[in-house]
Amino acid sequence: MSNPFESVLTQLCLVQELIHLDDNIFKRLLFPERVIEVSIPVKMDDGTTSVFTGYRSQYNSARGPYKGGIRFHKDVSLNEVKALSAWMTWKTAVVDIPLGGGKGGVVVDTKTLSDRELEAVSRGYIRALAPFLGSDRDVPAPDVSTDARVMGWMLDEYEHIVGYRDPGVITGKPLSLGGSLGREYATALGALFILVQAAQKLHLPKNATVAIQGFGNGGSHAARLLEEAGYTIVAIADSKSTVYRSEGLNISEITEHKRTTGNLKTCSGCEKLSSEAVLSVPADILVPAALENAIHRDNVKNIQAKLIVEVANGPVTPEADAILYNRGITVVPDILANAGGVTVSYFEQVQNAMNYMWTEEDVKNKLKEKMETAFESVWDTKERYNTSMRMGAYAFALTKVAQAMKDRGRV
Repeated sequence: MSNPFESVLTQLCLVQELIHLDDNIFKRLLFPERVIEVSIPVKMDDGTTSVFTGYRSQYNSARGPYKGGIRFHKDVSLNEVKALSAWMTWKTAVVDIPLGGGKGGVVVDTKTLSDRELEAVSRGYIRALAPFLGSDRDVPAPDVSTDARVMGWMLDEYEHIVGYRDPGVITGKPLSLGGSLGREYATALGALFILVQAAQKLHLPKNATVAIQGFGNGGSHAARLLEEAGYTIVAIADSKSTVYRSEGLNISEITEHKRTTGNLKTCSGCEKLSSEAVLSVPADILVPAALENAIHRDNVKNIQAKLIVEVANGPVTPEADAILYNRGITVVPDILANAGGVTVSYFEQVQNAMNYMWTEEDVKNKLKEKMETAFESVWDTKERYNTSMRMGAYAFALTKVAQAMKDRGRV
């Protein structure tokens, strides 16, 4: 498996050749400002003690407090967390919210934990990281295998440690603890706003066909929202298989089947294919919404889509990205396409600071404005430099981060 942080460095070097940042600033952008590794001892249900490894990468704070999710996964690594924190730095800059970039994770298979053990890991992680967190310092959020319930435990643990209320220290919280309406599907909704604009630029039909890789939180909400918007979802894949129907899938049926059976394999009326087949089925638009490096040099030649919208973080390797660009396939990069989640997380912080909750319609409208403005900025930058959407997004984001560093004297 390729090193995701090497992908970050490759992308940075490519954009530097395009926009020529001050060399002193560029060198600083090649490294996170701080990386923290912690041990999390947990007494398990059987009376034994297990020690889990946790990470937090705080990449850049020039534009504001570090911001980024916490993932619980058996394959979490230091390089993965560093890469994700860098991408979050560019992502917050692309949508122009006053935050930096961070990311955290714990090496753990949550499927092996009881609810009590999961809570213990969650609270243990926050205890270990508490000196480095705060609504004006570093603000975690949910990610892979973490959710609002986990965020609630983490918020409670943090406030117990510091001895005062600080609801803005965690986003993606339950509504009862200051969470924001619309946060659950914000990533997918933001991606929809971006996809619609990209499809218009490419003159794709309003009922264009879509294939979605991944049927977790991002993929399932994206499928529902795209269907509601008039797109035809022809293929959906989870980690085990792909279901395909050329005339279109019924998303409510697929969702219910996945909920009740735990898989897509036995979905009636659908063609069952391998999990990776979703990348090669005939579709106008491909939405990778699984894990990073899903599209690489060995499978990129099979892609038939005209437009790829990255809901996952880093789903296309740099080598595959170059091949797609040369083939004339437009890729809307993750730092733009999936920025709806962090944008509504920022909205949650704003609401916490105001001690006032917006309506769901307010959140949607503000998100739409942010995403559409960001898309046009990236598209204009792409056109100005005659480059790809990814390079346009990086050029736009890195220029904003570099300016903040320069204005702070970090040269």
